[in-house]
Amino acid sequence: MGHLVVENLTKIYHNMSGHPALTVFEDVSFTVEPGEFVTVIGHSGCGKSTLLNVIAGLEHPTRGRVVLDGREVRAPGLDRMVVFQSFALMPWLTVFENVKLAVEAAHPRWSRREVERAVFHHLDQVGLRGVEQKKPSALSGGMRQRVGLARAFAVGPRVLLLDEPFAQIDALTRWAIQEQLLALWSASGATVFMVTHDVDEAILLSDRVLLMTPGPAARIAESVEIGI
Repeated sequence: MGHLVVENLTKIYHNMSGHPALTVFEDVSFTVEPGEFVTVIGHSGCGKSTLLNVIAGLEHPTRGRVVLDGREVRAPGLDRMVVFQSFALMPWLTVFENVKLAVEAAHPRWSRREVERAVFHHLDQVGLRGVEQKKPSALSGGMRQRVGLARAFAVGPRVLLLDEPFAQIDALTRWAIQEQLLALWSASGATVFMVTHDVDEAILLSDRVLLMTPGPAARIAESVEIGI
C-alpha cells in the first residue's frame, strides 16, 4: 500500500470579503507508486509546503482531490506521517516519550512491553539509544530530527511526508541523517513524498523529481526519473 494520487489540485486563498486573493498552485496532478520516493522542488513561494499540507490533510484544497489507496484524503491520519523542518517535538516530553506517544496512538491495544520494544527499536535505528531520557532542548538539531524520523517510522505509515527536513541541519550532519533516512525507507517499504529547494538533495534521495514552476499559480512543469 501507499499508492498516492493527486488529481487536478488547486489551492486558492481568499481575502476577508471572500474573493480570490492568491492562487498558490493550480491543476496539479501526479501519482506516487507504492514504495516510491518522490521529491518536489521549486522556488520559495511556489506552494511546495502547502501541497504537502494538503496531502497530509492539514489543509483543504479549493479544487481537486488527494486519494491514498483508493480513499480520498479529508483529514490528517496515521497513514500519513509528517516530518517538519522545525522538528515539531513535544518539548515537555523526553525522547522516549515523544516516540512512545506515536506508537501508542498507532497501536492502542499493544502491551506496555510491546510499545517499549518498538520505541527502543526505532531509537536504535537512528542511533539515539542512550539519550532516550533527554528532552528536545538538550539535543542538537540533527538529533532532534532523528527523533522526528524515529517517531514517524514507528507508526508504520503508508506515506511519509517530509517538509524540508534537513533545512536547519549543518551539512555534515545532514549527510549522515540522509543516509539513515534511506536505510529506514528501504527497511519500511513506505512511500515517501518530500519537498525541498535543494536540487542535490532531491537527486541524492529520490526515485523521481517533480519540478514546479514559480508561483503564484504554480504547476508541475516536469517529472524527471533519477537513474541509479
